[in-house]
Amino acid sequence: MGFTFQINDDVRFKHDQSLLNKAANYRPKIYDQKMTARSIVELKKDTTLLEGVGVKKIADIHELPKQHLKRSDQVILDFGNHRVGKFSINIDSVGSPMDAPLFLKLKFAEMPAELAQDSADYDGWLSKSWIQEEYVHLDTLPVTLKLPRRYSFRFVELTVLDTSPKWQAVFDAPTVETESAVQENTIKAPELADPKLKRIYQVGLKTLADCMQTVFEDGPKRDRRLWIGDLRLQALADYSTFKNIDIVKRCLYLFGAMPTEDGRIPANVFTQPKEQPDDTFLFDYGLFFISILSDYEEFNPDREVLDDLYNVAKRQMDVALKQVNSEGELQLNDDYPVFIDWSNDFNKATAGQAVLIYTLKQFIELANQKHDADTNKYTSKLTKLTEFANKQLFDTKSGFFVSGKKREVNVASQVWMTLAHVKNDHDTQQLMTQTVKQLFPIKGIATPYMYHHVTQALFEAGLKDEAVQLMKDYWGKMIDLGADTFWEAFDPDKPDYSPYGSSILNSYCHAWSCTPVYLIDKYLS
Repeated sequence: MGFTFQINDDVRFKHDQSLLNKAANYRPKIYDQKMTARSIVELKKDTTLLEGVGVKKIADIHELPKQHLKRSDQVILDFGNHRVGKFSINIDSVGSPMDAPLFLKLKFAEMPAELAQDSADYDGWLSKSWIQEEYVHLDTLPVTLKLPRRYSFRFVELTVLDTSPKWQAVFDAPTVETESAVQENTIKAPELADPKLKRIYQVGLKTLADCMQTVFEDGPKRDRRLWIGDLRLQALADYSTFKNIDIVKRCLYLFGAMPTEDGRIPANVFTQPKEQPDDTFLFDYGLFFISILSDYEEFNPDREVLDDLYNVAKRQMDVALKQVNSEGELQLNDDYPVFIDWSNDFNKATAGQAVLIYTLKQFIELANQKHDADTNKYTSKLTKLTEFANKQLFDTKSGFFVSGKKREVNVASQVWMTLAHVKNDHDTQQLMTQTVKQLFPIKGIATPYMYHHVTQALFEAGLKDEAVQLMKDYWGKMIDLGADTFWEAFDPDKPDYSPYGSSILNSYCHAWSCTPVYLIDKYLS
């Protein structure tokens, strides 16, 4: 696990109310749809699925009222697919008069494996309050229990902790009112001959739709907020599918409206109960504000948005360039760390330099559109950064970019230098061909976020077959393990991997994993 909490109490933020007002104007409509559970299931062992746990149907959902549940009885409801929304259920009693309250536990799960775990065993570094469990006392029945929180789930486990010996609980009409800023059934999937790719596209689309709420959330189960790294990838996926540009504009304005006094934008923002920036800052995430603005302008030229947010983008670049020495070398520091990926098992300096080159190229395009008098200054910086990368970071003997004082060779360095197009097309293809031969299979990386960049680098280098195979091996493996939506973290060699100490806190629907829809649209359609 490479990401750690930052607590920056001394940081002061600005709040541009005019930009916040624009963000509010672009708040999307939320579509609601009532959906009932499909069946009653029980857990079963299945070594082909995640953590060896699957489900077996034992009854249709209309059989639910026939089950009379007493102390310690349990039933698992299956909603047939991943759902995001608010849950309700009718509850009554049978037998003698109700002489004690119903004590009920509800547990919501995106994957069957979560139901097989005991929440009491969790001892990870993230708050256990994210575990989707509720304990309810009901003094009188019948009642329609409507839970106020929004949940992200496919399965609901109902456990009667107690009634009394005289009566039993009866359940009926388990319903979720789903919430999303888009309607998934409005998208026609591209024609794909490969059934595996077709299924990967469908699951990616579902993942994106369930993460599109009042903002692009990183995960509807956890964290439920707007992270800039996720936003960049979600926006690209949105342009390939729903084309909901208003939500992209809303997210851009939220970041642009709340920079620090020194101009940096936060890595993420909260929108409830009010718009509030987090005190977390990441070097590459700050630069990706430029990417998001550039990608948006490429997809939908919008002079008003560019005029409103150009200076915010410029400030991110100026802050980043302060960490470049006279030779053109990026010198990272712990006060403004580079993310690249969760893992700290590899040196990130060269990947960080490549991200700076990648975003500086995009910024220069924006500067040209704005006729910025400082454009030549940024062009000169780009030349120095690129020359340093080619002369000092590329090892001609090994044929790889190296990183850090130990001249480490890692996948991330090659991938980001490829995406930044630091070398010509022929040399780039040669670089990624050698990366596949010598650095694959990938080790030490367990996020779809980084796997996206690896896959796109393969496509950009002209290695289409290798890119498709990686998509099928990585995202396809999640589907083989039972995924309805793509996950926040996944290591093919350790399917039960969790960065949090327990997979019960893993998000099994996460924004940065939705990008196969973009990759398929851009490179295969």
